[in-house]
Amino acid sequence: RKNIAALGGHVELRSRAGAGTTVSIRLPLTLAILDGMSVAVGGEVFILPLTAVVESLQPLAQNVRTIAGEARMLRVRDDYLPLLDLAAFYSLPQATRRAAPGANAAMVVIVEADGQRLALEVDELLGQQQVVVKNLETNYRRVPGVS
Repeated sequence: RKNIAALGGHVELRSRAGAGTTVSIRLPLTLAILDGMSVAVGGEVFILPLTAVVESLQPLAQNVRTIAGEARMLRVRDDYLPLLDLAAFYSLPQATRRAAPGANAAMVVIVEADGQRLALEVDELLGQQQVVVKNLETNYRRVPGVS
């Protein structure tokens, strides 16, 4: 109850003899709780919604291909997916990675949204947790790469 109240919401319990108990949790519309996968990238922590995560893996170096000079693709079974290095995308420091021979040192999380799949290169998988999502203040909404 304390945690819900701290978020500006409330918990309501309703019981009826022979019918059971109903627990209602109400939160402001500006807040939502979602299950997320925590990943480390360049010394920062990012949360990926679990509803978008398809799988995570440590790909073999031979399954990463460079196309047109810069674009990288990852072969996963019989599909090729665009591979995005999140540290480079957000201009974060590159982690010093060690890998077994023939393996890519980075972990990859495959995400899917609107029927499109993408492989995200991350430094480390930290785990799963529930997170509170809140609307950004107006002045942060126009910052590139922030949503």
